[in-house]
Amino acid sequence: MSAITEKLHLRIALLIDADNAPAEKIDEITTELSTLGVINVRRAYGNWTKAALRGWQEKLLEYAIRPIQQFDYSRGKNASDMAMTVDAMELLYSDKPDAFGIVSSDADFTPLVMHLRGKGAAVYGFGAAQTPKPFVNACSRFLYFESLGESAPVSAVEPDSDGAAPGVPVRPARLRVPGNDLRRDSKLVVLLRDAVNASKDESGWARVGAVGTHIANKTSFDPRNYGYATLTKLMAATGLFDFRDEGTSQIAVRAVASRPDKG
Repeated sequence: MSAITEKLHLRIALLIDADNAPAEKIDEITTELSTLGVINVRRAYGNWTKAALRGWQEKLLEYAIRPIQQFDYSRGKNASDMAMTVDAMELLYSDKPDAFGIVSSDADFTPLVMHLRGKGAAVYGFGAAQTPKPFVNACSRFLYFESLGESAPVSAVEPDSDGAAPGVPVRPARLRVPGNDLRRDSKLVVLLRDAVNASKDESGWARVGAVGTHIANKTSFDPRNYGYATLTKLMAATGLFDFRDEGTSQIAVRAVASRPDKG
């Protein structure tokens, strides 16, 4: 079985911090994860006696999500994150899923994500714009709620993709970040240039799929968080790269030595 086929058959455990996640985004979240594999475990954690979680009730039934009741043992602090962490650890060593979907904007999950990844499980995070960067960066890939719904391939190695890769969103946005702003983002430019340099052949060209894979192995990243459906479109918008074999699975890219800012 090829690596691509295996990737599309991941066994995924979806764990939702309902106190920190909007119910109306569950369709986009499950759609995203379903492109990677099968969501075998679906659980949502929260104090279901709270009126604030009533919006989840219909979604729990519709998406076959098991509600896990967690009372607030201390005033002003919910205990859902601890319950999710305990369950994630139990699942890791018992059911041994290939990947976890963690839905929360709470940085307290950062150590959990790092442990899960250290044991070989991929972690796909989903959270709001204000999600702390340590949590975002710890995930295999992280998508902001605001960016969900953008059409993009999820695999950096899928042969008919143009290299849209998992990775760290720098800013949440569904509106496209203009090319001049992309070029001013030094961290993004360095990330893209380094990936092209590391993946290029003797002629200086690099397959976009290989560029996406290199980025995914280095950090979490998703072009949709900049408002671009694919890595190719994001790179093209910077004006810093040339392309060949566009529109095919062999699309390749190379860095342009220098190019004036187009404004």
